[in-house]
Amino acid sequence: MNEPHPHRPIGVFDSGVGGLTVLRALMETLPGEDYLYLGDTARLPYGTKSRSSVARYALQCTRHLVDQGVKLLVVACNTASACALPALARAHPDLSVVGVVRPGAQAGCAVSPGGRMAVIATEGTVQGGAYQEAIRDLCPAMHIEAQACSLFVALAEEGWTSGPLVEDIAAAMLEPLLARFGDEPPDSIVLGCTHFPVLADVIATVVGPRVRVIDSAATTAAEVRRVLDAQGLLRKGQGPGSARFLATDGAERFARVGSIFLGRSLSPDDIAIVDL
Repeated sequence: MNEPHPHRPIGVFDSGVGGLTVLRALMETLPGEDYLYLGDTARLPYGTKSRSSVARYALQCTRHLVDQGVKLLVVACNTASACALPALARAHPDLSVVGVVRPGAQAGCAVSPGGRMAVIATEGTVQGGAYQEAIRDLCPAMHIEAQACSLFVALAEEGWTSGPLVEDIAAAMLEPLLARFGDEPPDSIVLGCTHFPVLADVIATVVGPRVRVIDSAATTAAEVRRVLDAQGLLRKGQGPGSARFLATDGAERFARVGSIFLGRSLSPDDIAIVDL
């Protein structure tokens, strides 16, 4: 690998377009950086695959981004963060790798003085227990309740992110989770899927003002800033950065759905199809 340099891009990969919420947070937090985003759309979703397959896919995505000269890697996929970080560290010992699970767990612990935390994610992430493990590692006494909210993924991808109907669906999904905490609500709820930040306002309305909504995209961006600053790799004195987009299949769908998550219009012409 080439020596990291502040002017090299930050690499970001996900199984699809959900990780664009992480890219969006990165671009807001570090607007002067250049970014290279890879969505492995030919093999999504990762959540239904074996751990060994996810690790293999993550290594292939990382190799492609490393070959493009990225200075840091963001694993903007909860499943890959849970399954592949050790393999990535072994394969690329000189590359700093930031996943989305631990920053979200850290942020949740920081705002949960009452020791109660909820986690919502896809079924695979909840059953895999990555967030529960990370939270207990940081806060062993934390009362954690986790629930799969896979329907939120479909709502997000179709652009159904607000309005009374979406609030009713969110309430139906979340009220059983909140009920498991009894009379006292959780201190925080961690959005353990990169699709969920586009529904953050609706989720906040349902859980109420006493519950802090933790967006793992925002907390991951803050961690990236910390790592780059510690390594002297922040770009300084530059104008606005750029973003390039790669996918392994489906440029038109990537552009259509990705525009929702990125918060700006994408064209199929903006997406380069690559073969890993």
